[in-house]
Amino acid sequence: QVQLVESGGGLVQPGGSLRLSCAASGRTSGILRIGWFRQAPGKERERVAAMTWTGELRSYSDPVKGRFAISADNAKNMVYLQMNSLKPEDTAVYFCAARRSIAGNYEFWGQGTQVTVSS
Repeated sequence: QVQLVESGGGLVQPGGSLRLSCAASGRTSGILRIGWFRQAPGKERERVAAMTWTGELRSYSDPVKGRFAISADNAKNMVYLQMNSLKPEDTAVYFCAARRSIAGNYEFWGQGTQVTVSS
């Protein structure tokens, strides 16, 4: 099993930046792909960024492309989401997720961290 714990959320003004962190533990050697998702009140959860555990095949959703960046430090078992030029519509609970296959559903999820963009 893999355990994921997010941190770094908070309140930020529009145009500001935040960096979310996700600490992975357990059988991390089996992870092939990692992603960041978000869920706003009343909306479905959506994927915002993903990549392989080794940093390849990065992908971003259109609303965050050019503003968010996913990265990982494999030596520390950490995953990051750098969020710049934040907008009120980025307000959501952000989740880190991992899976042991290149395709398919994400198997492991963190508990989420709240990001609120407001003046």
